[in-house]
Amino acid sequence: MKKYNVGIVGATGMVGQRFATLLAEHPWFQVTALAASARSAGKTYEQAVGDRWAMTAPLPESLRDMPVYDASADIEKIVQLVDFVFCAVDMKKDEIRALEELYAKHECPVMSNNSAHRGTPDVPMIIPEINADHARVIAYQKKRLGTERGFIAVKSNCSLQSYVPALHPLMADFGVTKVLACTYQAISGAGKTFERWPEMVDNVIPYIGGEEEKSEQEPLKIWGSIVDGQIVPASSPAITAQCLRVAASDGHMAAVFMTLDKKATREEILDRWKNYRGRPQELALPSAPKQFLHYFEENDRPQTRLDRNLEGGMAVSVGRLRPDTQYDYKFVCLSHNTLRGAAGGAVLMAELLCAEGYLTHK
Repeated sequence: MKKYNVGIVGATGMVGQRFATLLAEHPWFQVTALAASARSAGKTYEQAVGDRWAMTAPLPESLRDMPVYDASADIEKIVQLVDFVFCAVDMKKDEIRALEELYAKHECPVMSNNSAHRGTPDVPMIIPEINADHARVIAYQKKRLGTERGFIAVKSNCSLQSYVPALHPLMADFGVTKVLACTYQAISGAGKTFERWPEMVDNVIPYIGGEEEKSEQEPLKIWGSIVDGQIVPASSPAITAQCLRVAASDGHMAAVFMTLDKKATREEILDRWKNYRGRPQELALPSAPKQFLHYFEENDRPQTRLDRNLEGGMAVSVGRLRPDTQYDYKFVCLSHNTLRGAAGGAVLMAELLCAEGYLTHK
């Protein structure tokens, strides 16, 4: 197949770097444009990143000498080079919202890792295994923007990419009515490494600004319905969340308590997790895990562990499912926040939209 030409807007940050490593050898996508802030414009990618390269994999050779454009001032140049862009910029929310709409109005689709448009009713917020059908709202968004090709699609907050996938397979048969989720989030979610954030070593910060609101509200949009050209959030389950920053490099864990509308045995829940497949698995997309959810029994001795790197970091691991005295069940789950939760999730979303005909070559 002919590869899609793609750009990375916000290429020098933590998520932008992750996009670079994922896209450098991607079978469908080839990077033809890099963009960042004005201070990076005119430099090569290697020069612009400097000593801030945070990935364990080396900076891709194919991108090392590629010029970096100004994400705001050079839009007309960038859109000529690409079929669509991935966006992960560090700007104020209203500035991000305006920038992404400007790319869309230049007929350049935007696969966004930012939160600015997650609340926009006609912008789909897609976890591909869960709500692939929300892509239908793109037609209404294009009508509002007055575009032929240009639109915005976003991925959800990385904190809920562990527990929402674990809850979703249970909803149709058993109905999840109430959820308490406590998330333990790695420092890469703040765009940091231990070298750049030494005070996090041997530390826990029991507050992440804005994170609890996102963790409680965004799942309801993901489980919502399209009505009159807008996504109307679901009215349930009732979710309360508490989000903590912990001394881990990557991976967001959640301790989850859930109440079900219908009784379910432990074996029935494990069966739903083991056998759940979404649209990416049906289409065998390049970044899709073969098995979305993997269950592990967690014991103190011998010690086992949930695995953030399952299937290239794109699967979710679940463990310690057991009854609870106040809720019906509780469990723990873990996902890789910059892979499944951020850049990898956006790449999988783009693959889905390509396969379904929403993203096209120019």
